[in-house]
Amino acid sequence: QVQLVESGGGLVQPGGSLRLSCTASGSIFRIGGMGWYRQAPGKQRELVADITSAGSTNYVDSVKGRFSISRDNAKKAVYLQMNSLKPEDTAVYYCNARITTTRFETLVVWGQGTQVTISS
Repeated sequence: QVQLVESGGGLVQPGGSLRLSCTASGSIFRIGGMGWYRQAPGKQRELVADITSAGSTNYVDSVKGRFSISRDNAKKAVYLQMNSLKPEDTAVYYCNARITTTRFETLVVWGQGTQVTISS
């Protein structure tokens, strides 16, 4: 019915930058809140940042001042700009969205995940 497709992951050095993108497609009537989560091996998945349909943002303390979440409603996309990257940012990153379908069902949809590795 609906999908989220991610891109932009990769390997960067500490202090570097990376921009993740996530685009929704399918039988979409409306997209509500969107966000980015991450999960490192052996650790719980955690919320990194989210953004409401009105543009209000929220960040986990460890990324405040370094990461920025944004969205483009016309493109049905959400982005995560990551600056001043640290080794502890290494994880698989997943985008997430609350989507109302054309059948008026509300779903929480996840992207496939993209690997972000910070290493020298």
